[in-house]
Formats: sequence, C-alpha cells, structure tokens
Amino acid sequence: MWEVRLLGSTLGTPTVLAVIAAVLAVLLTYLDDTVSVKYTSMAEDMKSLEENLRQQNRSCFILGASGETGKVLLQELLQRNLFSRVTLIGRRQLTFEDKAYENLVQEVVDFEKLDEHATAFQGHDVGYCCLGTTRAKAGADGFVRVDHDYVLKSAELAKAGGCTQFHLESSRGAEKTSSFLYLQVKGQVEADIEALGFDRFSIYRPGVLLVDRQESRPGEWLARKFFSAVSAVRPTSMSVPIEVVARAMVSNTLLQPEQKTEILENKDIYSLGKSPEK
Repeated sequence: MWEVRLLGSTLGTPTVLAVIAAVLAVLLTYLDDTVSVKYTSMAEDMKSLEENLRQQNRSCFILGASGETGKVLLQELLQRNLFSRVTLIGRRQLTFEDKAYENLVQEVVDFEKLDEHATAFQGHDVGYCCLGTTRAKAGADGFVRVDHDYVLKSAELAKAGGCTQFHLESSRGAEKTSSFLYLQVKGQVEADIEALGFDRFSIYRPGVLLVDRQESRPGEWLARKFFSAVSAVRPTSMSVPIEVVARAMVSNTLLQPEQKTEILENKDIYSLGKSPEK
C-alpha cells in the first residue's frame, strides 16, 4: 500500500513507534467515524446462510489468487466450502501441495489478449478480484494497465459470460478525480465496473493491509509495525489484516445488499471480517 511506503521512510525506533501509535489512536478515537454497526450484528445466522449457498450449487472465480489477499481469500473459500467449483484465472499455473486444492480449476490467460480467453470467464456466478500491482513494480503505465485495464476487461468478460456478482478489492480513499494516480485509478475502475450493471457489485476499500511480505524493505516493515500498534488500540481506523479482508469478502457474499452497488470502507470490512470469537 502507498501509505506504508510513505511512512516507512519517516518513522523511527520501535519505542518511538509505540508512542506515536498511542497518540494517533487517541486522536482517531475523536476524529474518525464511529464504528459501523451495519455488519457488527446480523440477524441472519451465518451457518444457515453458508448452507443455503452450498445448496445452490454455484461457482466462482478469483483474479489475483497469487497475491497476498488472493491467497488468503482462496483459503477462506476452500475452508468454508461454499461453491461447487472454484476457478483461478491468472497468467500462470499455480502449484499447491495440500489436497484441499486438488479440485481447483485453473485457467491460464494472457491479460494483453483477454478477448482470446473469453471462455475462461464463462459459467461463473460470482467473481472475486484481488488483481493489482504497484507503480514501483510496473511503472505508471504498467500500473494503469493492470489495475484498470486488466480488471475492467475481466469484469466485462465475466458479465458477458453470465456472472451476476463481482467483488472488487480496491483501496481506502479511491476517487476517480484524485490527483494521486493510485487513488485515481482505483476510483476510475470502480466507476467503470459499476457502469457494466452487475446485479451486485461490492467494493472493498481497506486501509493499510497488514501482512508480512518476504520481499518487504526495512522501511515498509517498520511502517507495518506502526500500523499494527495503532490497530491494537483502534483496530478499525487505518489498517486491517489481510485475513480480515478475505473473510469479509466471503461473508459479505452471503448477505443481501440494500443496493446493487455497495462500498465497504475499512471499518465495515473489519466489522464483517473479524473472527467470530472476537
């Protein structure tokens, strides 16, 4: 996330982190929006909703299953066993050792020639998109191509192939009129997919994603420690563990939205995706 790279270069020692995190958490208590109550208490029994979806014999696909959130999302879907068929759509074949993954369907596509792979997007009821890159990895043009063009084209093919639900991992602060490229692209692809007219379009806007990346630079690691400290005091404010995001995306699939397009901000994601025992 862009916030991580920015703060990672400015924060100091762990002791300083703890002090700053505590002060910031207190401020957020007064300045941040109140915790969303929409998802904190649900009248429906989640177990019965899960069983109901299983009986519908529905299928889903995941874009970006090799990424941090996508990997956890796949684990969550398999663990809860909600779909009769789970398809991974990506640029390469993924290898899994656990038997839980043996019934996965994998479609390898060339994202530069997606029109040639329209069949990979046919016959799915629900689509999950965690596809994305960074400007640092792909450059400005490459970032736009992946996070907007690939995502939008995939959504178009999915809609044409019969998909009725599309769940998109976006970013906190996404806005198509933003002067910041990252947020502008995220906001633009949200708007463009909404215009496709899915029966249901769910947008997830997490804050800083808390995850231990093996390739993280020291500054990014330090920043994640900072946001983890803030999260310990004010868990719904600025950051969220990727496990919570994945769990929220799956749980939200079971619920009936009030509108065709819904936006779940960081606090909503946390409320819906926290562990049942918490």
